[in-house]
Amino acid sequence: MIIITTTFDIQGYRIVEYRGIVRGLIVRSPTIVQGWMGGLKNLVGGNIGAFTKMCETARKQAFDSLIEHGKELGANAIVGMRYDASQIAAERFSATEILCYGTAVIIEQLK
Repeated sequence: MIIITTTFDIQGYRIVEYRGIVRGLIVRSPTIVQGWMGGLKNLVGGNIGAFTKMCETARKQAFDSLIEHGKELGANAIVGMRYDASQIAAERFSATEILCYGTAVIIEQLK
């Protein structure tokens, strides 16, 4: 098990070693159907459920990739975890980049 937190310390534990920065990166673009539904929803307004689902899936994949990267470095915790997102757009192409990052550490429980 690996502990992940957005804070820079973990109550009841101390950091004994820093293993480095870890990240998970996913680039996703909507399917044709999601793009079409999003376009229709854009006309009337409101939540675009298909895009929400796509973004949530991308966040989960980036998070899972972050965990794998931390395990590769031998960490048992990741502190300072954050998400970042940006839009990649070119002629007739659009995608969302989701980055999940933090610091891989080794922690031990306080006695």
